[in-house]
Amino acid sequence: MADAGPLRDIRSQLKTRMDKAVEDFRKAMAATRTGRASVHMLDAVSVDYYGSQMPLNQIAQVHAPEPQLITVQPFDPSSLAAIEKAIRGADLGLNPMNDGKIIRVPVPPLTEERRKDMVKHLHKMLEEHRTAVRNIRRDGNDAIKKASKDKKIAEDDEKRAMDEIQKLTDDEIKKMEDMSKGKEKEVMEI
Repeated sequence: MADAGPLRDIRSQLKTRMDKAVEDFRKAMAATRTGRASVHMLDAVSVDYYGSQMPLNQIAQVHAPEPQLITVQPFDPSSLAAIEKAIRGADLGLNPMNDGKIIRVPVPPLTEERRKDMVKHLHKMLEEHRTAVRNIRRDGNDAIKKASKDKKIAEDDEKRAMDEIQKLTDDEIKKMEDMSKGKEKEVMEI
């Protein structure tokens, strides 16, 4: 982008916001269940711990020692029942088992129908994040048009800046699409 001050600021703000959208997509994908156990499957679980809601990974150690099993070992053994209840109530389709010291969470294999539903969900998440990146692009384009209208930048700089924003948008969307394709392949794997 041109060396004009307003353009540098706009570009850095857009890059930061787009990177946040891509990172949010990455996190959402990590929580998406595949055929094998992942500690990220329990990221959304929060436990009622002494009257406040705490993320599971802050009050217990979560491991995936086998492809079809997650183990949860609480730092405080008295919270075992609360953790088990929270996992059951998280609507993840998981049935935790408590042996007094550790919670074992068997991960059942996905059915073909469930896999297809997960892929649809993945596509929906991708489209939502694509839209977010496009909205960020629109905000950037509006800021550049305003700067041009206020005579802070030249028309040539405006055109060049808009082309660069479009390229940045395309790159960020491509990153998300590549991540989505990899995750889709992983979900459909038996």
